[in-house]
Amino acid sequence: MKLNHLIPLLGLTSAAYAAPQTFDFKDPKGVNNVVFKLDAPLEAINGSASAITGTVSFDPANPAATTGKIVVASESLTVPNPMQKEHLHGANWLDVAKYPEITFAAKSLAKVNTEGSVTTAEATGTFTLHGVSKEITVPIKLTYLADKLSARVPNLKGDLLVIRANFIINREDFNIQKGQYEDKVSPTIDLSLSIAGAAIAK
Repeated sequence: MKLNHLIPLLGLTSAAYAAPQTFDFKDPKGVNNVVFKLDAPLEAINGSASAITGTVSFDPANPAATTGKIVVASESLTVPNPMQKEHLHGANWLDVAKYPEITFAAKSLAKVNTEGSVTTAEATGTFTLHGVSKEITVPIKLTYLADKLSARVPNLKGDLLVIRANFIINREDFNIQKGQYEDKVSPTIDLSLSIAGAAIAK
């Protein structure tokens, strides 16, 4: 093959590799989770949520272009104490019947640093809770695992994208019992996200 014929072919190969992939975060194993903690003077409340969906567009050749939306079903939030869980879901607190989803829609990344398969960055996007949407910036870690889907879910081939994030929100920013019960329910909520999404090979 002549050199002038080979160059366009190499360009096409590079472009194909650089194309972003869509990762689906509806986990067939059901282990994706968000952990939340409220540490008040009289009581500490710890819980989790597991009904997580959403998609993220990720290009391993250009992680800074990452965008996407993660959705948590409000009804899946749980705590060990049944009465606390009832209150958490009720109209005076999260009102999960009226506000069934908690979402974060990432629109841009800054301070992006990639070493090998791991990218750290600050993600800015819209966080929606209890019917209130606010723009926030959170630190995240993205781990791209090429051809590792079958190691997690047998009989499926493709890539994995693991997202981890830890950040704090104020419940009064989202109109959740502002200024109330702060001796038992902390005004700040610590959130920890650990989720894996799959791009199935076609």
